[in-house]
Amino acid sequence: MRKKISILGSTGSIGRQALEVLEKLGDCFEVVALAAGNNTELLNEQIKKFKPRYAYAADKNAIEGAKYVSMEEICSNKENDIILVAVSGRIGLRPTITAINNGINIALANKETLVMAGDIVMPLAKSKGVNILPVDSEHSAIHQCIKDLSQVDKLIITASGGPFLRKTIDEMKNATVEQALAHPRWNMGKKITVDSATLMNKGLEVIEAHHLFNMSYDQIDVVVHPQSIVHSAVEYKDGSVIAQLGLPSMHIPIQYAITYPNRIEGIKSKSFSFSEIARLDFEAPDWNKFKALKLAYNAGKIGGTASVCLNAANEEAVFAFLKGEIKLFDIIDSVEKMMQKHVVIKNPSLDDIFELDNEIRIKARELFK
Repeated sequence: MRKKISILGSTGSIGRQALEVLEKLGDCFEVVALAAGNNTELLNEQIKKFKPRYAYAADKNAIEGAKYVSMEEICSNKENDIILVAVSGRIGLRPTITAINNGINIALANKETLVMAGDIVMPLAKSKGVNILPVDSEHSAIHQCIKDLSQVDKLIITASGGPFLRKTIDEMKNATVEQALAHPRWNMGKKITVDSATLMNKGLEVIEAHHLFNMSYDQIDVVVHPQSIVHSAVEYKDGSVIAQLGLPSMHIPIQYAITYPNRIEGIKSKSFSFSEIARLDFEAPDWNKFKALKLAYNAGKIGGTASVCLNAANEEAVFAFLKGEIKLFDIIDSVEKMMQKHVVIKNPSLDDIFELDNEIRIKARELFK
């Protein structure tokens, strides 16, 4: 039986690669719906090729060849066996909750969903019997390494170190946008690439891992691994460490999430060769140079809306950096200022989260004027 899937964010990096995976898998999947933002030209090309019955775009009148529906309607359609949430930002949270409420499994590539509302999303998914299958390469690796969570002692999340791993703090302070976007290993969107440059992305991944795998922050380590071959690892209570390795490619975690629990031959550029890789390096992160990592750990340990503040303030600061309004180190300084001022709500509702998110973004933008 063909598995039915919808993709939110089909024109973004993850969405495009997901469609490449689906094309390779052929008749294993049927695309029910595609959702995009403003790139309706590419969306219409995708509609023509994959023939979904439904589609969403910011301009509904620009959609050709499919019926316009909202993202909420896509996520309410119980035809779906799984929905890939690959939109960026807070826009992914409400549709994800809608899909969970309708008993639809989620392949999650949206960090904000768990960073903002992990304490709401994960218990809801459990109560509805819904699988949240991680698409991030690090969380996918951990998921693949875990057989029995009760026997796990520690999660080890790897980080490439980004473009400034071997640069000094002074060099980072004066970094250009172009330098921050020159990631040595991964081709990603601009926002996440800047987060990788500051290591904020790894901090957000620590918060995600806490929610996905119900592990305390003291049981989650980050290690810098420049080759990006070991995508993450798990240490068991007996001292055994199991890691997931592979060439840097998002096709593999995307495919694993949407085909789980099966493994199907799909896109594979070439077989993995230990002899060609030759060496794997690991080192502790520089906590002074990458203060974002410490801020994320602190936000996660505080709990409640602290991570909402962290995420919103960081996103606005990254946008300001990309527009040339502030410098790279100003991103983390502004996030720290916002977190110091933030009054934490310990058990926020979804409405509380969105209201605070808006307030924090407005206040954060005022810092850049």
